[in-house]
Amino acid sequence: MKKIFLSLVLLCIVAGILASGCVEKKAPAPEKKVEEKPLIIGTTDKITVLDPAKSYDFYTWEVFNNIGEGLLRYKPGTTDIEPGLAESYTVSEDGLVYTFKLRKGLKFTDGTPFNASVVKWSIERVLRLNADPSWLVESFVDSVNVVDEYTVQIKLKKPVSYFPALLALDPPYYPVSPKAYPANEIKDSTVGIGPYKVVKWVRDQELILEANPDYYGEKPKTKKVVIKFYKDAATMRLALEKGEIDVAWRTLSPVDIKDLEEKGKFNVIGVPGGYIRYIVINVETPPLSNKTLRQAIAYAVDRKAIADKVFYGTVEPLYSMVPIGMWSHIDAFKEKYGERDLEKAKELLKQCGYSEDNPLELEFWYTPTHYGDTEKDVAAVIKESLEETGMIKVTLKSAEWATYAAEYIAKGTMPIFLLGWYPDYIDPDNYLTPFLHSEYSADLGSRYKNPEMDKLLEEAQIKLSKEERTKLYEDAQRLLAEDVPLIPLFQGKLYIVTQTNVKGVTLDPTMMLRYYLIYKE
Repeated sequence: MKKIFLSLVLLCIVAGILASGCVEKKAPAPEKKVEEKPLIIGTTDKITVLDPAKSYDFYTWEVFNNIGEGLLRYKPGTTDIEPGLAESYTVSEDGLVYTFKLRKGLKFTDGTPFNASVVKWSIERVLRLNADPSWLVESFVDSVNVVDEYTVQIKLKKPVSYFPALLALDPPYYPVSPKAYPANEIKDSTVGIGPYKVVKWVRDQELILEANPDYYGEKPKTKKVVIKFYKDAATMRLALEKGEIDVAWRTLSPVDIKDLEEKGKFNVIGVPGGYIRYIVINVETPPLSNKTLRQAIAYAVDRKAIADKVFYGTVEPLYSMVPIGMWSHIDAFKEKYGERDLEKAKELLKQCGYSEDNPLELEFWYTPTHYGDTEKDVAAVIKESLEETGMIKVTLKSAEWATYAAEYIAKGTMPIFLLGWYPDYIDPDNYLTPFLHSEYSADLGSRYKNPEMDKLLEEAQIKLSKEERTKLYEDAQRLLAEDVPLIPLFQGKLYIVTQTNVKGVTLDPTMMLRYYLIYKE
């Protein structure tokens, strides 16, 4: 009886304690933190050297545009230039001196402070090392002077209307950390000052980026980005279809792009790009020294066949060296030659003394891998279109890029051959002056010299008015179509294929993919 009584008492006591809240309650389990999944991007491109004084390839520049920044930068999705590491700038009345006010309190990912002395040191380092991209600085910059800790002046050799475009896009002008880069030698370094910082890099395998907590601007949409490097387009496509990557970026094959678009299981985004392809003719090599003969070839080239047969419509026929969509572009070759006119080609060939019994014999050159696996097919279609005249016999020749560039282009031994171009800066000048000015034509292999062309291009460089420059560039394009040292063929389109939950992809004329704008829903 006592046991029952004691049990009841204990129960009452416990009940009272519970009711009064004196017993310690068990805390709820903490919510599990959901870690954001990285954005995984696949590419068949490769990083060459992570030193802006040396790198001169498109993909490495793209990396620098995500881990570094210039004094100025392009506003995403546009060709508008806005402040970058410099918060403002002014230009002297004579167009020679640019004065930049720098952002204060910035630092590189190794802790090195950013200031005017670093800007001066970085630009002078590019000039001193004199590597491949140094011409982009040496051709324009006379001196760099520190005004105070956060003010720097760049004095030019002559007024250049598009100088801000160089600063906005070209890594040779990007400030680098003096602690990370030696003053007198090239070195791979992952230290930057941009939206992302490098946390891991295994050459030709993987690049891992994380948001830079010290970046002054808007934080990246995705904290972690993983770049995976693939040996070919087929392997990258398979990774996309297996869900191993979120984004497939430069370069899927034209067949892959067309097929993935038709399947409708992915986002396939395509816009006109600034990448162009063209034929170079050595105007000093007989019989192609005859302008009429070069014009006959221009009449016979079938751009549409190249676009349709080789690229399945993923490129666009081009009738000027200035790409479609860029200000001052005109279809100069279409104005003069139409889309194609075989009868006119035959007429001019006859004027030059050729016939079906006495055909023009040409060695037409291409490089088989530098521009992708389609190059052999591009050359074959050109051969077919020229031979349709019945008065031209084409022998195709090829050489790998190292020999093609160093031995044949440099020495001027190829009479007619294929080349391609990615811009160094977004301006019509970059599609005309390096190809048509007599100072540079030997490097291109055309040996073209025309004082009238030189004058047009030189005047356009120093004019500040876009209207004045447009008129000069239109005249230059028409003169090119008349003289035919080059024949524009097609303009590439930028294609990127993503999983359906990927958003924020921005493709614009810079052709640089901005990783920091992309995110997954």
